[in-house]
Amino acid sequence: MMFILPAMAQTVEDVLGANLPLTPESINAAPLVDLDQIVNLDQIVASSSPEKSSDDTSASKAVAPSASIVRLQILFDRAGASPGVIDGLDGGNLRKAIAGFRLMQGLPVDGRLDPAVAAALDSPDQVIGSYVISPEDHAAVVGELPEDYGELAKLDHLGYTNVAEGLAERFHMDIGFLRLLNPGSDFALGQTIFVANLGSDREGQVTKVEIDKAGGQVRAYAADGSLIAAYPATIGSESNPSPSGTHMVKAVVENPTYTYNPKLNFQQGNNDKVLTLPPGPNGPVGSVWIDLSEPTYGIHGTPEPNRIDKTGSHGCVRLTNWDAQELAKMLTKGVPVTFVE
Repeated sequence: MMFILPAMAQTVEDVLGANLPLTPESINAAPLVDLDQIVNLDQIVASSSPEKSSDDTSASKAVAPSASIVRLQILFDRAGASPGVIDGLDGGNLRKAIAGFRLMQGLPVDGRLDPAVAAALDSPDQVIGSYVISPEDHAAVVGELPEDYGELAKLDHLGYTNVAEGLAERFHMDIGFLRLLNPGSDFALGQTIFVANLGSDREGQVTKVEIDKAGGQVRAYAADGSLIAAYPATIGSESNPSPSGTHMVKAVVENPTYTYNPKLNFQQGNNDKVLTLPPGPNGPVGSVWIDLSEPTYGIHGTPEPNRIDKTGSHGCVRLTNWDAQELAKMLTKGVPVTFVE
């Protein structure tokens, strides 16, 4: 296990493990670094960055991804402390993952990656592996989707717009980072690509869910009080706040349709009538709807995983599709869900 306390004489690339272009070898061998001591973490690199990052979607500039941070994100994902999308960038969701993992380990809860966290997290297993693109990956593609809900309501399924989008979601990766890791790939059938080696989903019986409004995190607990999993979340907004208090899981619906009602929800375009949008990962509530006893509120997925806790929701609790799916499998009807102010 390597834990670096960077010296001022080191370059930013040395400290970050950011020997671009990133390769599976550089990521698998990357050290776990103390993020709080990295100088110039927000170094701008215009020519070698994902097309969509967690914190900056500008096409003209983005923060350089780091091999060390990629490795950290995948290790946290495996441990049940979700960092959201894996993109190689430091940010709020990575700090939440650190805090969630510290809570799991019984350490003081903050966003610090210290030697105790690094030692508990580190693993000799490779974090980047290979994958052969299958017919199922191509079958999940429906092509470009309109933005207007009236047009979406005419479709049968809101699947992926391209193969790369589906693969990125399957492996919890940012689309831009997936492409950066596989330069020149057109994601054709039978092609071998490099992806995050995630391991198995978290398992267990969740008996309590805690939604931390201030912390932007959903935490799932077992009957013995142990933390099974923690997920970054978008929790309401100033104009559409989430509820308060404790509510119950009313139902768990996979591949849900979405009922748009401008009188109850919000105004989308010129649509002034109730519409039923078909299911699919690119639907407004993603691939899972966890219905709460508070009417019209729930925990659900999203078609834009890189926007988790970056933009507000319409009052509900939004997770990445993969985090919502994992949580849903551990829930049953009647589990209490408490919103913590």
